[in-house]
Amino acid sequence: MFGTSYVFLAFVFIFLLSFILWVWALADCLRNETDEGNTRLIWVIVIVFTYIVGAFLYYFIRQPKRVKEPGI
Repeated sequence: MFGTSYVFLAFVFIFLLSFILWVWALADCLRNETDEGNTRLIWVIVIVFTYIVGAFLYYFIRQPKRVKEPGI
């Protein structure tokens, strides 16, 4: 009985963390991504439709490149 509640709490915790990462990635993309060549639109579509996978892709692929770009 108690084991089931701990598993449920673990899933809720994991879901909340992934949702926070997803919202952060979406907000970061909308605020900071340049709009040249529709990159912002493409990243928003990737993040929205692939949920946590898209958030991780944005975090590991695009954000480091954007941080290195001058003036951003």
